[in-house]
Amino acid sequence: MSVKNFPLDKARLEELEKTYPTPFYLYDEGAIRENAGRMVRAFSSRFPGFKEHFAVKALPNPFILKILKDEGLGADCSSLTELLLADMAGIRGEEIMLTANETPSGEYRKAQELGAIINLDDFTHIEFLENTLGRLPELISFRYNPGPLKKGNAIIGKPEEAKYGLTREQLIEGYQILKAKGIRRFGLHTMVASNELSLDYHLETARLLFDLALEIKNKTGLSLEFVNLGGGLGIPYRPEEEAVSWETLAGGVKKLYDDIIVPAGLGGLAIHTEYGRPVTGPYGWLAARAIHRKSIYREYIGLNSSMADLMRPALYGAYHHISIPGKEREALTETFDVVGSLCENNDKFAIQRRLPHIDVGENTGDFVVIHDAGAHGRAMGFNYNGKLRCGELLLRQDGSVLQIRRPETAEDYFATLNLAAFPRFKE
Repeated sequence: MSVKNFPLDKARLEELEKTYPTPFYLYDEGAIRENAGRMVRAFSSRFPGFKEHFAVKALPNPFILKILKDEGLGADCSSLTELLLADMAGIRGEEIMLTANETPSGEYRKAQELGAIINLDDFTHIEFLENTLGRLPELISFRYNPGPLKKGNAIIGKPEEAKYGLTREQLIEGYQILKAKGIRRFGLHTMVASNELSLDYHLETARLLFDLALEIKNKTGLSLEFVNLGGGLGIPYRPEEEAVSWETLAGGVKKLYDDIIVPAGLGGLAIHTEYGRPVTGPYGWLAARAIHRKSIYREYIGLNSSMADLMRPALYGAYHHISIPGKEREALTETFDVVGSLCENNDKFAIQRRLPHIDVGENTGDFVVIHDAGAHGRAMGFNYNGKLRCGELLLRQDGSVLQIRRPETAEDYFATLNLAAFPRFKE
């Protein structure tokens, strides 16, 4: 069982809302630091060359990235903007890994400028990268797509149907091409699942990569500098689910490493990862107010937030636990669809969820807290219907609260319009 706690009580929320009106995201700095530290210790105690490249897409805020840098984490980036965010947080050089796909030349140039590890997603990008940069970097990684050799899961899909990565045959040829061009430092990466809670699944991925590292050595004569196990580790969104502990995961990977890599004489192979969700996911919450109740064929609770702030339930049918501050011990007596105000029927945070009685009102309604929103939450927001995304707050270790992103305004929404030309257009 996983315990679903929120670090602020109702009285503190009431006080906080006087300065920062709901909805907003709240992240717990102390919990994020503690969790990141546990991960680094679990892996680095077994693998001296360990490096975690936090998946920036999970929570792209430089305040969070700086916290993670302090705890020894790097960054995995998928775009120019994410590279800029990593640089802003002081993450540079080979602490950054660019794992983009269908990558434009500008992103490769920025990665080169920052000294990032470039993780190629497509066989044709070997030539594209060389033409873009004028020369190949001294360290190059390939992303492997195992196709039917590995099952995907419901979120990321089947590997053979995914747009990501190189085939096994392309990998071998790619390393041979790089070797012929004088490259001497190589990496290997894969990412075949998302939000997967099965320990065995992740250990099977490690075995797959370790076996492939041996095959690459045997067929090309080159030794990889690192393998990146990717991410995809899930978190217990439902209270009845259990988290995979960092110690258990790292211990399982170490056993495979000792069984496969060490006997083959490849014991210098470093382990990298790109976890995002399990690093910050459990330590972020979306706080909103219940402002309306609607009774038709079902009972609805309407929030002052919408899927523009958190789209995972609408996109994946994902479960997020919901609690009502001040009513945590009350009986779950009513059944609601918890919804937002977007003009889409899938704008629902929960469907037929048992909850306590909920009072509604724009300024007096109950707070509604949506748990495990610290990854792929605010980051996936959008502006359909002209909805403005909420801000982000950081609960500091001393108990103070810092706004690390303000809410969007109508001015932000209009900022990219060429309004200077609009009067002439009307004419």
